[in-house]
Amino acid sequence: MTPRLTADFWVHAYLNRLRLADIPAYVVARGDSTAGAVLVVCATLDGRARAMQRSFDLMTGARTWMPLAEGPEAEVGALVARARARDPDLWVIELEDRRGRTLLEQDGLAG
Repeated sequence: MTPRLTADFWVHAYLNRLRLADIPAYVVARGDSTAGAVLVVCATLDGRARAMQRSFDLMTGARTWMPLAEGPEAEVGALVARARARDPDLWVIELEDRRGRTLLEQDGLAG
């Protein structure tokens, strides 16, 4: 069995990767340090945003990042606030990048 990284460890590693790529990122909601789910919200600084959540691909069983919402920043923010109200263990990381880069497709972050 492959050991799982704690949510806290993964978040800190992700923030480091974003910092190295000069992508501003902020933890706006701190969830459970061991097993909290993580939402990543990317604001493109034009009034729009995209929220991503980690899911399982039912066909392969692999972990993957799936879009949760995309659109006006206020609407995406409201959806994230509702998700946080339902799950107090949820981590929310917000980043700002005009090109919409999240780095979630990179090795070590994709799953």
